[in-house]
This record gives sequence, C-alpha cells and structure tokens, in this order.
Amino acid sequence: MTDTTTNPPGAGMGAPTRSGDDPRNTASKGTRVFGILSLIGIGWLVALGLGLSPDDQTQGDLVRLMYVHVPSAWLAYLSFGVTAMGSIMYLWKRSEWWDLVAASSAEIGVLFTGLALVTGMIWGRPTWGSYWEWGDARLVTTLVLFLMFLGYLAVRRIPADTHVRSRRSAIVALIAVVDIPLVHFSVKWWRTLHQEATVLSSDFDPKIDDLMLFTLMVGLVVFTLVYVWFMLHRFRVAWLEEQLLDHSLADAIEARRAEAVGTGATT
Repeated sequence: MTDTTTNPPGAGMGAPTRSGDDPRNTASKGTRVFGILSLIGIGWLVALGLGLSPDDQTQGDLVRLMYVHVPSAWLAYLSFGVTAMGSIMYLWKRSEWWDLVAASSAEIGVLFTGLALVTGMIWGRPTWGSYWEWGDARLVTTLVLFLMFLGYLAVRRIPADTHVRSRRSAIVALIAVVDIPLVHFSVKWWRTLHQEATVLSSDFDPKIDDLMLFTLMVGLVVFTLVYVWFMLHRFRVAWLEEQLLDHSLADAIEARRAEAVGTGATT
C-alpha cells in the first residue's frame, strides 16, 4: 500500500493527492463539471448545426459538416501545440509532468486530426467527386501531420529508460509540429482544391452568414471543452500508469534483493 498524501508532480492536472482518493478513478469534481458542460454544449451544437443554422447557397446541407470539420482541425492544432510546449518544457526541466502532458495531448490531437480527415473526405466526395485528392496540398499535409504524430506515439512505445524515451519523444514532437504551419498556409503557398480562409481572412471580414459564424464559434468552444475533459482524464490515466510501472519495478528489485540475500544465507 502506498502513501498518497504527498503531492506528486501531476497534482495540478488532477493526480491523486489525498489519502481518500480512489487510485482507480480518474474523475473529480472538475472533470464532472467539464463533462456536463461538454454534453450540454454538444446538444446545443447539434441543435444549431442541424436545425437552426441555414443551408449554404452553394453547398446546401453539406455545409453542416463544417461545424465538426473546422473545430476538429483547430483543436488538432491546439493539441499538438500543447504537445510541442510540453516537449520543450521536458527538455528544459526534465519534468515527468510535462512529458505526460505532451503525450496525453498528442493522443487527443491524433483523434481530432483523424476526425478532421474523415469529415473532410465525406465533404470531398460530393464536392470534388472523390473521397481523396492527392493533388490537394492541405489534405496531404494534414495526412502527414497525422502520420507523424502516430509515429510520436509509436516512439513512446519503444522499450527504453524513461528519460531516454521522453527525450526521443520530445525531439520527434518538435520535428512533427513544424508541419502545422505547412497545413495552415498550404492553401496560400500551393495550388489546392481547398478554399482559402473564410473566418480568419486577411481583411478580418468573415465571409459567412452570422448564424453560421455563431454556430462555428459554438463548435470551437464545445470542442475545446471536450479537449480539456479528455486531457484531464488522459493525464490522470498516464500518471497512474507511470506510478504502476515504478511500483512494479521497485517490487521486482526488492524481490531480487530478497532472493539474493536468501541465496547468500544458504551457501
């Protein structure tokens, strides 16, 4: 039985810090609040996106995919940005807390990137006539981003000393995050089937219906709440996994020492 009264480095993200905490439970009052707000927000977004928001003059109902596709892409940027920040802080501070922040956010970022790719493909079929166009720079650079962070997660699975693994992962994350500007500016730098920015246009004049813009902003807020909720839970799971590995290693070393002492006593 371990003492959980000491504050671990993960306390700020909700790691168990009190003797009464259940080490098998990643929930807390804070995560429940974010979970409830996320559910309410999702219901509101569905009502706005499917019912109240108008059809597009050109795309019709197909435009409603935007309320999932665009927030997914933005949250992928945010997730991988947090991973990059956590990686920089790990290389600077050698802090396990920052390493777990980076890893947790990367997993969520892969999920959002995958969602952006899938919704983009669904949108592309009736718009471009195919689910995938290799000539579209944004599609290809987004796929590269997805694969690079899958590679990051794979590197974290390679057996190695904890700090060696964390250092390798941090370097891979900082290389992969360079692709985010390529994704974002691909519609300006190369020929692409994607339209240029509608909301964040250079003249700061969103070319979009007011209710559509409001619904899109609601989607961004809701997806951010979901990200925070995921992040709190995933970090706590990662922290508990690390504690379990540390305790298992300590138990194995203790058992080996006991075995060595027993062997010495019988000779």
